[in-house]
Amino acid sequence: MLSLKGAVPATRFFRQMHAGMKIPVRAPFMPPGIMNSLEKTIYSGWIGEGPKAVEFENLLKTYIANKNIASTNSCTSALHLSLHLLNLKKGDEIISTPMTCAAANVTIKHFPAKLVWADINPVTGNISPESIEEKITENTKALCIMHWGGYPCDLNHVSKIARKNSVFVVEDAAHALGSEYQSKKIGNHSDFVCFSFQAVKTITTGDGGAIAFKSKKMLKRAKKLRWFGIDREQKKPAWQKQIFEAGYKFHMNDIAATLGIAQFRYLEPILKRQRENSAYFFDELSNLDSVQLLENKKDRKSSCWLFTLLAANKARFMKKLGQKGIETSPIHTRNDTLAALKDSYSSNLPGTDYFNKRHVCIPNGYWVSEKEREYIAKTIKKEFK
Repeated sequence: MLSLKGAVPATRFFRQMHAGMKIPVRAPFMPPGIMNSLEKTIYSGWIGEGPKAVEFENLLKTYIANKNIASTNSCTSALHLSLHLLNLKKGDEIISTPMTCAAANVTIKHFPAKLVWADINPVTGNISPESIEEKITENTKALCIMHWGGYPCDLNHVSKIARKNSVFVVEDAAHALGSEYQSKKIGNHSDFVCFSFQAVKTITTGDGGAIAFKSKKMLKRAKKLRWFGIDREQKKPAWQKQIFEAGYKFHMNDIAATLGIAQFRYLEPILKRQRENSAYFFDELSNLDSVQLLENKKDRKSSCWLFTLLAANKARFMKKLGQKGIETSPIHTRNDTLAALKDSYSSNLPGTDYFNKRHVCIPNGYWVSEKEREYIAKTIKKEFK
């Protein structure tokens, strides 16, 4: 197995520049020798979407075991493109989770569909299937779900609801590269599964994304739309190609893909380390009165991109750990309070209330050493018995 030691100097620099030498919650991974690979691409004369973007897509196809994948320049673009493919019209409704990156729900506002909030399960951070069943109507066109911290949603239940009501499922899998649900990798269960390779994700392309599809027909349409609407696989010069549907500039470029390709070799070691650190925290922090751990069922495998816990006094928890040189963060906050989304339909969301008031993430990434994770656990147990 490849070593992660080559990333240590970069991580130390990141700590000095951004966290005052605290143990950070998230940090970018940079593999050894990356500058050589980038230099070759930059001087190759092909830095737009080219052979490296195709190579990165192929790595994803093999890893996820899904041939229907299109890379994009961000997860936000992947989500936008997925929604475009639904042919949304006025009167349609999209049920979404309020606990995700704002980009997911702000993107919905670019379409004529109505955004409807479903509640979350407060012990997972994921959308509640029971709440979806309460909110779904004959106007519902899609369910937008998110795997909090990489821990998969109850996909069987969500899929059953979708089939019963003939609606699409869009997975926001920004945290979930490498996650598994019932022994199958995320990227195989729903109509659209959107991944992120943003700066501090498990692997990064600087910024980037991808969509995994169930439908080859949807994939073909998406590939045209990510490049203005041009069919780049058609054997004609670009100026001779017709555009039948207006698209976007959403494709990945070869510089970003080169960074992703170099990182892909380290994906499994990174996931292994994140999971080891998370398992350690589950063992060490399971019996505290003022700290509650999230669900951890055996039928699913998290990427452990985050380690989230619920603190009885969130502000005090974050302050105390900060004083001890340990960075903490909620990462995301509830979207239904954002001014840009204030006209969205909402109602009582008790699970979201409970989770948002208490949730906080502690460092668990590849850069957290055994000594550091022991220090983090010891500090929490001392301060929050």
